[in-house]
Amino acid sequence: MNPHTIFELRRYRLLPGRREALIRLFDIEFVEPQERLGMRVEGEFRDLGDPDCFVWVRSFEDMEARTEALASFYGGPVWKEYGPAANATMLNSDNVLLLKPVAGVLPFAHNLPRDKEAEHARAQGLVVVNICSLAPGSEEDFSGFFRDNALPAMLAAGARIDALLTTERRSNGFPRLPVREGETVFVWIECHRDQNAAAAYQNRLRQNPIWITEIYPRMDSQCWRRIDVAQLTPTSRSLCGW
Repeated sequence: MNPHTIFELRRYRLLPGRREALIRLFDIEFVEPQERLGMRVEGEFRDLGDPDCFVWVRSFEDMEARTEALASFYGGPVWKEYGPAANATMLNSDNVLLLKPVAGVLPFAHNLPRDKEAEHARAQGLVVVNICSLAPGSEEDFSGFFRDNALPAMLAAGARIDALLTTERRSNGFPRLPVREGETVFVWIECHRDQNAAAAYQNRLRQNPIWITEIYPRMDSQCWRRIDVAQLTPTSRSLCGW
């Protein structure tokens, strides 16, 4: 697979009780049509903390490919036929971060290729999305510190880190789908076998004195608010999972 350089983290607020209907529609009608256009649906998730939230990650080869693929999909027959039913499940769909990978870390390297999906058990596990809100212009320094200091500590404590992403500043080439602009974020996505494995990992991490006294305090001091942490479970067709 060609490496993708542009990622969307999309978090939808849904009408009460409509999440399963959206997931069924998404899995049946939207996955393959998007991927035939060069997009990749990296992961689909239920938010454990919000029964009316659907989270997914979509990627593109580059910004130009993103604009072309989105225009083709949302102007095409699949969205024309099934888009109204998808929109009918939602309160809003504009909570979208446009992101790029942190240098030196390949995002979603553990994901199965889509054509191998049927050969493996359904995705399971616990996926944790962490979003750090940063001062404008500080993302490169924060990303470098995280990659060189926090990431090794997390890996040593037993985490599987699936992606390190930061704000893509180029303008949204498809304004029909808004993204959150004017923000600076750093996102890391981790995956664990289950809740118990995640708790054991956190305990091991807290036993690392350098993490407690140096690494985490420095990260926390650079965030404008508490790190936004969402615990997710993958849907049956998610490529990201355990």
